[in-house]
Amino acid sequence: MSELFSPLSLRDLEIPNRLAVSPMCQYSCDTDGLPTEWHRVHLGSRAVGGAGIVMTEATAVEPRGRITPHDLGIWSDEHAEALEPITRFVREQGGVPGIQLAHAGHKASKRRPWDGNVPIAPDETDPDGADGWEVLSPSPDAYPPFDGDRPAMRKADYDDIQTVIDAYREAAERSLAAGFEIAEVHAAHGYLLHEFLSPATNRREDEYGGSFENRTRLVREVVEAVREVWPDDKPVFVRISGTDWLDDRESWDIDQSVRLAREFADLGVDLVDVSSGGLHPDQRVPGGPNFQVPLAEAVREGSDVAAGAVGGVTEPAQADAVVRNGRADLVLVGRQFLRDPYFGLRAAGELEDDAAPHWPVQYRRAVR
Repeated sequence: MSELFSPLSLRDLEIPNRLAVSPMCQYSCDTDGLPTEWHRVHLGSRAVGGAGIVMTEATAVEPRGRITPHDLGIWSDEHAEALEPITRFVREQGGVPGIQLAHAGHKASKRRPWDGNVPIAPDETDPDGADGWEVLSPSPDAYPPFDGDRPAMRKADYDDIQTVIDAYREAAERSLAAGFEIAEVHAAHGYLLHEFLSPATNRREDEYGGSFENRTRLVREVVEAVREVWPDDKPVFVRISGTDWLDDRESWDIDQSVRLAREFADLGVDLVDVSSGGLHPDQRVPGGPNFQVPLAEAVREGSDVAAGAVGGVTEPAQADAVVRNGRADLVLVGRQFLRDPYFGLRAAGELEDDAAPHWPVQYRRAVR
């Protein structure tokens, strides 16, 4: 048996293999944040396609936490009810449904990528007539726009911060009601929690800025809130950017990531999903196959939590080697699963002597 198709046990949850669908935004909701048939087919196809974990896209914990007006949300009971058929189908295919809980911070209120990816002001609309809104930032004067002008934003005050923490807690409760088995806190890619973590964007002088302890305070409080309502027998993940790729200035780096992962272990986090970048337009990302795997490896070796590797994984043997060589416990695949919804089944075909048991019974005649 390949290592990629060995089970992974986290708390009382057994994940059938080490291959996960990485969260990938679809920008395909109406402005109510409810999942559509697109989401049901998109996520369901990857469950049929052999992924051990099927993770939703970044799912906003409150309306102002959406990247675009068309993002998926989990801020009401109606959202939980609409997501439940999707989680049920994923489980029926033998996969584990996971949800990434997110807040876009000062990268919110933007047009969809195919509509220009530029900020929408509160008095403007996008091409589909959706209104923009004022966004939150730890330090508005530190925000470097990737495209276009800065959005309308303000510095998050204490009440805003408490509202965000409560929103994560309530979103986790709704996610549980919707049937998700894994809750992942999104603290990467330049969104709100990452904005607080990095000194490149956090210029605050209160208890949420300055020192490592203060800059990490919000994500630790969010994790505590999620873990408080998430059952003890189910795992909590956190996605981080292992580095900002900003070596020429004070920024977030892998040493701080390892230090934070150690603290996550004490807070009941079971796996750190290690991506990188997304914070600043000056980032210098190396790219290439496995380019982020060393970041996951450092977290795995330097802390007491499992680590997930992402980035540039396109081939079954490549993914298997990451696990086999002890570089990560889980491999999260994004773009390759977009290109090939059945990547998991194809991987089984290449790595296993008898791949048929991995396929749905309806399809097995194609591989016998």
